[in-house]
Amino acid sequence: MAFAKVNSQEIFYTDSGGSGPVVILAHGFLMDQTMFDAQVAALSPEFRVITWDERGFGQTKWDGKDFSYWDSADDCLGLMDHLGIKKCVIGGMSQGGFLTMRAALKAPERVTALVLIDTAADNDGPETLAGYRMMVDTWIEHGPVPDLTAVIANIIIAEPNESKKTIAKWQNFTTEAIKATANCLLNRDDITDRLGEIKCPAIILHGTADTAISMERAEELRKGLVGAGKIVAIEGAAHASNLTHANLLNPPLIEFLRRVTK
Repeated sequence: MAFAKVNSQEIFYTDSGGSGPVVILAHGFLMDQTMFDAQVAALSPEFRVITWDERGFGQTKWDGKDFSYWDSADDCLGLMDHLGIKKCVIGGMSQGGFLTMRAALKAPERVTALVLIDTAADNDGPETLAGYRMMVDTWIEHGPVPDLTAVIANIIIAEPNESKKTIAKWQNFTTEAIKATANCLLNRDDITDRLGEIKCPAIILHGTADTAISMERAEELRKGLVGAGKIVAIEGAAHASNLTHANLLNPPLIEFLRRVTK
C-alpha cells in the first residue's frame, strides 16, 4: 500500500508485486480498491495486480476540484508512469470501465487488453439520470440516510453482508466528494462512436441481474469493440459482480488474462 503523486493528486494504490504480467483494476462508483480483494487473491500467484482509489474515493488525497473520466484515465496512465509500467492489461468495474476505455483511447499503445466488468460506453437515459440526481440531492441535503443507502446498495451490490460493509464506509463520504464524483458520473460523455478505435483484446463480464447497466447495453458495448468476444454472463449477479460473485467471475478472467499475456 502506497501513494503516488499523479496529476496533482495523491493516488492510493496497492501492488501485489512479483514478476508476472501486470493487471491494473479500477473500482466502481461509491466503491474503493478493496472491492477487488477476491481478484487480487486469485490472480496474484500468476499476475502482478495493482488496484487504486480514484479521485474522491477511498484513501486517495484528491484536490477537491471537478474532474471527468478523461482525467481519471490520465490518473491511470500516470500511475503506470509512476510504477515504470510501459504497457499492461487495464480494466475496471462500472466507472472503472468508463475510465479504462478512455485510457485505451488516449494511449492505445500502452494497453495490452481491457477487462470490462458491468460497464458501458454510453450514458444513462434522461429518466434514469433524473432519478440518480434526486438521490444525489437527497444525500447532499440529508446525508447517507438509511432509506437512501439501502436503495443504492441494492442497485450496486444486492447482497446483505457486502451491502452492510459498504454502507458503513459511505458514512465517511464528504459532501464535496459526493458532488464532484456524481457530477463526473452523471455528466460523462458517450464514447460509443469511438469504440471502433479500440483494437486490443477485451473481455466483458456482466451480471445477469444488473439493473444499473442492462445486459442490452453490455451487448452494445460488445458490438463496438472489435477485440471483444462473447459476453461472459455472471449468473445472478447484480452490478458489482466481481465483488459478490467472484467464484463465477474469476475463472474466465484468469483464462482471458493467460491468453492475452502469454
